[in-house]
Amino acid sequence: MKSTHKLLNIVTASMLAALCCVATMVIQIPTPTGGFVNLGDTVVILSACLLPPVYAFLAAGIGSALADILAGYIHYSAATFIIKGLMALTVWFLLKAFRKLAEKNAFLSLSCTVISATCAEILMIGGYFLFEATILSYGMGAAVSIIPNTIQGVAGIVCGTLLSELLKRTKIKAYLNT
Repeated sequence: MKSTHKLLNIVTASMLAALCCVATMVIQIPTPTGGFVNLGDTVVILSACLLPPVYAFLAAGIGSALADILAGYIHYSAATFIIKGLMALTVWFLLKAFRKLAEKNAFLSLSCTVISATCAEILMIGGYFLFEATILSYGMGAAVSIIPNTIQGVAGIVCGTLLSELLKRTKIKAYLNT
């Protein structure tokens, strides 16, 4: 049974990585810093809600980094892998910390997911700012990416929270047994 559970997590993580890549690439609005606004964060948040932490990290990181590579933003791919993976971990650990509170009612569950996703998106905004300011040597010019990343973050919070909350009401979470 344990190997079946591990295989299910691997398959689910692989499917979510592919979905993250597609969600990132379907809508791409270029930003002045060479990045783009997308809906991939929806799947990053969803991965954290459906998978154990290591699998969520890998699904979010690999799917997002693969989208960067395929879209021609290879110079972002390593940073994206780390940032998106850490976003998934942030959501996962915060949801775990809020679990008892979230079980009380639907509004508290929704609030906990919004708070967790917001913290992850703040990490994303700061992570890309630091990467662009230091590694890409944009300095304070990297501040230009804060607004587009905030827009992407808000889209991720709204869509990721809604999809995650809808799936919580199905039996998929119990089936995955995470």
